[in-house]
Amino acid sequence: MSWWGKVIGGAIGAVGGPVGLLVGAFLGHQFDRFKDGEFAALGFQPGDQERVQAAFFTASFSVMGYIAKADGRVSEQEIANAENVMTRMGLNPQMRKVAIGLFQQGKTSDFNLEATMKQFRQECGRRRSLLQMFIEIQIGAAMADGTIGNHEKAALERIGLLLGFPPAALHRLISMVNAQSQFYGRTGGRASAGVPRRDQLASAYQVLGVDSNASEAEVKRAYRRLMAQHHPDKLVAKGLPEDMIKIANEKTQEIKSAYELIRDNLKN
Repeated sequence: MSWWGKVIGGAIGAVGGPVGLLVGAFLGHQFDRFKDGEFAALGFQPGDQERVQAAFFTASFSVMGYIAKADGRVSEQEIANAENVMTRMGLNPQMRKVAIGLFQQGKTSDFNLEATMKQFRQECGRRRSLLQMFIEIQIGAAMADGTIGNHEKAALERIGLLLGFPPAALHRLISMVNAQSQFYGRTGGRASAGVPRRDQLASAYQVLGVDSNASEAEVKRAYRRLMAQHHPDKLVAKGLPEDMIKIANEKTQEIKSAYELIRDNLKN
C-alpha cells in the first residue's frame, strides 16, 4: 500500500504528534487513538519509508503556508507557487484538497513550527539529503514573489536551525537555489533564453557551489556530490514522496545542465 493509501486508511495516526494531527484535521481521523503497541499491526512503524513520506508531504505544504505568511500577507505569487508544486506532483483532487488545507493551516497564528519541525527531523533521522531537499523546496517558496524579504529570511533561518542547518549552510543553499532559478528557466527545460553566456556561466558555478576559478576536478567532484544528494531514486528510497519525483528530476536536470555548460567552457 502506498503512503497515501495508508493515510486514507488512518494508519498515519501511528505517526501521532503535530504531523498526524495536521493531516487528521482534513481527513476526519482521530489520530490520537493509536498506541505504541499497535504500530506493528498497522504496518506503519517509526523509520518506515511510507511514514517518512507522509511526514515530508505534511511538513512541506504546512511550512510553505508558514513562510508565505511570514511577512504578514500571502501574495498571489506565493499561492501560485504552492499550486504549481501541487500540479507538478500530479496530485489527485483529494490529495490536493489536503495539501491546500495544510498550506492554510501553516498560515494560522497557532501553527506550531517548532513541534512540527522537531517531529519531522525525528522522522527523517539521519537522512540529511532529504532534509536538504525539504529546505530547498521552502527556499523556492520564499522566492516565489521574486525576492526573499527579511521576515522570510528569518523564517528560513529558524527552520534551518530546527533541522540542523546553521545560517552559513542555509545561505549557501539559498545562493544555490537562486542560481538555479537564474540559470535554468521553466521554459522547455532550457537555460534561460536571452541571458548572456557569461552570466549563465557565473550562475552555473553558483549552482554547483564552486568558485569560477575552480579546477575541472573540483567542478566534477561538486557535480557528483550534488547529483548523489538529489538523485530521485535515492531520495524516494529515503522518504521523498513518489509524487515529488518530478521536482527531484528537475533539480538533477538543473545540476546537469550547469555542469555541462562549465565543462564545455573549460574545454574551449
